[in-house]
Amino acid sequence: MKKVVEASYLTADSAAHYRTILRYFYHQHERMRDFISPEELLDYLRTIPMFGDYQEEQLHQQLAQLVKWNNLIARQDMTNAKTVEEYKKKRFRYQSTPYTIEIERMLIVLEKKVGDTFQGSLERSQFDRLLQSLANLQKELTGDLSKKPEEYLRIWEDVFRYFQTIRTSTADYIAYINSEQTDQRMQTEAFLVYKNQFTTYLRDFIVSLQNTALQIRERLDELTLDKMSVFFEKLIEHRQSIPRLEDVRSSVEEWRMEYLEYWDSLRQWFLGSSLQQSELDVLQWQTNEMIRRMTRYVQRIGERQQHFRSRKNDYLHLAKWFVSTDTIAEAHKLSSVVFGAMTIKHLQLEEVSTDNIHSETWEEDPVLLPLKPRTNRYRERTKPGSMVSNTERKRQQREQYLAERKQERLLIERHIDEGVIRLSTLATVEPFVRKVLLSWIGKSMASKDGRVKTDYGMIVKVSIDREKSIHLHAEDGTLRMPDALFTFEGEGGSGA
Repeated sequence: MKKVVEASYLTADSAAHYRTILRYFYHQHERMRDFISPEELLDYLRTIPMFGDYQEEQLHQQLAQLVKWNNLIARQDMTNAKTVEEYKKKRFRYQSTPYTIEIERMLIVLEKKVGDTFQGSLERSQFDRLLQSLANLQKELTGDLSKKPEEYLRIWEDVFRYFQTIRTSTADYIAYINSEQTDQRMQTEAFLVYKNQFTTYLRDFIVSLQNTALQIRERLDELTLDKMSVFFEKLIEHRQSIPRLEDVRSSVEEWRMEYLEYWDSLRQWFLGSSLQQSELDVLQWQTNEMIRRMTRYVQRIGERQQHFRSRKNDYLHLAKWFVSTDTIAEAHKLSSVVFGAMTIKHLQLEEVSTDNIHSETWEEDPVLLPLKPRTNRYRERTKPGSMVSNTERKRQQREQYLAERKQERLLIERHIDEGVIRLSTLATVEPFVRKVLLSWIGKSMASKDGRVKTDYGMIVKVSIDREKSIHLHAEDGTLRMPDALFTFEGEGGSGA
C-alpha cells in the first residue's frame, strides 16, 4: 500500500524533461548500455529543439531528483579523475532502476494503443495452441522426466503464454463490443454493412471454441495436482541453477506456491469451481449474447426503415383481394383475417383479486361495481364531520420531546471533564452519544474554524488528531477512528 514514488516523474511539473531523460536511459538499456554519463546525456538533449537552452546545472539537479525518486542509481565515476580536486568533485554515472525500465516499457505499450477504446480479438488458433501445449505437458509427465530443466520451463511458458493471450485478447474484445461507442455505432444504419462480418466472426469463434474447449477440460482433469507437483520441482530446480548472490533457499516455497497459484488460475478459467462459474462458460454466454444483441439492432433498424416506407402498394394489393370476393360475407371473413374483429368487447376486473398469474377470470369471485350516472354534475354524497382538538396530545408530545432532549444533554454532559471531551479517555459510551459526537465532527469539518453550535446551545471546538488512531467502544460495537478533542466554549463550557 506504499506510494509508488518511482512514478512521480510522470506527473511532476517538469515531466517533459524527466520523461525524455528516462526514455533515453530506457533505449540505452535495451542496447545493453547501463551506465550513462551526464555529458553524453546533455549532448543528446541539446539535439532536441525543445532543449536548445538547457543548462548543465539544470541537468544535474534533475538527475539528483530522479535519484531521490529511485528512478536512477548514481555511481561515482573515478576513471577520469586526474587530480584530488576532480576526485573530490564526485562525478557520477547513472543507471536506470528495474522499476523505471518496466514503467517505460509499459508506457511504450500504452502509446501504441489507438484511442481510448479496447482492442483485442477472438483468436481461434490460441485455443488450438494451448491444447497442443497441454498435450506436450501431459506427454512429458508420462515419461521419465529425464530432460534438462530448461525444456520443462519452455513447455510451462508456452502454456501460459497462450493462456495469457486468450485471457487478455478475449477480455479486451468483449469490452470493445460492450463499450458505449460500439453500442452507438451498432444502432446506426451503417452497421448493416458489417453485420454479416461480425456475426460470421463470432459464430466461427464459438464453433472453434466448442471443438477445443472440451478437449482442454479433459486434459486439465487428467493433469492432477500430484502429477503437476513433480513438474513444479523441475521448474524450481531450473530456477535454483541460475547463479544468484543472495540466498535462494528461502524462496523455494514461494516459487512452489507461485506455480500452484498459476496452475489453479488456469484450471478455474476453464473448469470453474464449486462457488464460481468458469470464465469459459461466461465467454460463450457473452459471445452468444453479442450475436443476439446485433440481431436485435438489425431488426430495429429494419423496422425503422419499414416505418418510413410507403404502404400504398400493399393496400392496393389488399384492395384487389376484396374486389375478387363474390359476396359481402366473404369480404367480412377476409376483413376479419386481415384487420381482426371490429366489434369485440373486452371485460376486465378493476382490482386484482389474486397473485396467481395462471388463474382464469371465471374462477374468481364476482365483484360488485356501483354504477354512477354519466353526467359531470354528479357528486358523491359526503357526511358532515366535526373538528377534533388535539391540544392535549400536542402538549404531551412536546413534554415528552423536551424530556428526551434533557436526558440526551445529561448523557453528553456526563462525559465532559473540565470543559473538554477526549475520545481516547472515554470508556464505553451509549450509541446515541457516539452518534452525536460523530455529527459534531462532521459539522466541524464544514466549518472554517472547526467550531460547531450544538442543538443544546453549546459552542464546541473540534480538534482531530489524524496521527493517533483509537477504538471508540459503544454498547452496540467498536468504531476505529482518529482521536478527537471537543472543547466547550460559551454556554455549557464548564460541563455543569
